[in-house]
Amino acid sequence: MSIESMTAGERRAVSGLASLYVFRMLGLFMVLPVMSIYSSDLEGATPALIGIAIGSYGLTQALLQIPFGFLSDKIGRKTVIVAGLLLFIIGSVVAALSESIYGVIIGRCLQGSGAIASSIMALLSDLTREQMRTRAMAVVGMSIGISFSVALVLGPIISQPFGLSGLFWFTAMLASLGLLVIWKWVPTPQLYAPQREATVQKQQLKQMLKHPELLRLDFGILILHLVMTATFVVVPLRLQELGLLTQQHWMVYLPIMILAFFAMVPFIIIAEKKRKMKPIFIFAVMLVAVSQFLMGVFTAESQIALFVLLFLYFMAFNLLEASLPSLISKIAPAGQKGTAMGVYSSSQFFGAFLGGAIGGWLYGAYGIDAVLMLCGGLALLWAAVAFGMHPPKHLTGKAVPVPEDDLHQSDQFSARLLSLPGVEEVVIVADEKTAYMKIDKEQFDEQALASALA
Repeated sequence: MSIESMTAGERRAVSGLASLYVFRMLGLFMVLPVMSIYSSDLEGATPALIGIAIGSYGLTQALLQIPFGFLSDKIGRKTVIVAGLLLFIIGSVVAALSESIYGVIIGRCLQGSGAIASSIMALLSDLTREQMRTRAMAVVGMSIGISFSVALVLGPIISQPFGLSGLFWFTAMLASLGLLVIWKWVPTPQLYAPQREATVQKQQLKQMLKHPELLRLDFGILILHLVMTATFVVVPLRLQELGLLTQQHWMVYLPIMILAFFAMVPFIIIAEKKRKMKPIFIFAVMLVAVSQFLMGVFTAESQIALFVLLFLYFMAFNLLEASLPSLISKIAPAGQKGTAMGVYSSSQFFGAFLGGAIGGWLYGAYGIDAVLMLCGGLALLWAAVAFGMHPPKHLTGKAVPVPEDDLHQSDQFSARLLSLPGVEEVVIVADEKTAYMKIDKEQFDEQALASALA
């Protein structure tokens, strides 16, 4: 079903919430390609503290992502989102006014404390019908990837005339636009009804932390963002060493990101259509490891080598960034995707914090190449962990209402659903009068489901 089949309210919800993601992620990511360069002039700046400033937003994001999601169930999504945007604005202003590295760290922590990603996804769930929800979440997910690429280009362009302070003022302005969007454009749901595929369930958290296949993916996203943040501690400095002015860095990132995106697409198609997810996934992890090692060995005196290896790295990064949420969706038990994604997101942001802290310290102690070599080693460790993963079944989630008469005979109703072609797993939640299924789309028969529900 195409996005044109959405109602006007759904289109407003999707466009508004996707733009909120873009505004926020631009603000968080635009400093990545320039922070190492411009923050060295701040009072008290050391490589280790600069690294912490780059990644500190990830610590507060990781700590508050799940609590903010719970809070949105209690006091409303929009209230939590507005509070998160206000915290982001305050953090941006604090960082913009700071003349010391400590002030910038505090500002970045405040930026990250507006941890509203789970609340945005829950609001999106409230405002879209079940049959449109996957498409809506895919649009929001795409907006995150686009904002990362745009941020790498905009950061050097805006910081060149206005400096680091101007960059933080710009991020405050973006978050202010977000307030306008949530107030004037995004509809207000009549009822906040937590939907298990989009929200975190407290009783499921322990289960997610014991699930070996999901833990592999959580470890993977932690390493992916650790490596990404550590890379941006040192790559801008390497570009400077090779004679490129800061205002020219966007000319490196823009073509590389565009080419890397298009180069990734065939691998995604092979992974999904040919059902080769595991070998493509491990190939991408190994490509991260190899590109990082080679950047540490060959790029000190060669622009061309750095450009080629950055292209390979970003192709692998984009491939993994797209594959990991898909794997979470396939592997998470029926009705527990929201909880699985909550743990996954927290791991992602904690990885960003570790990458900044470790990358900054290691650069100060041993130089650029040491950071890149460590990143390569961590990616190799990830490849070893990922090698033991079971090839994922190509399943997707589907929720259907349970007829009133069948609520009292849930075992028989579950058995009826499990007997349908393509249905692999069924969980019935009586309180929600909903059955959550994991299905194989290639075998699933909508008409057979309709007959079973009749």
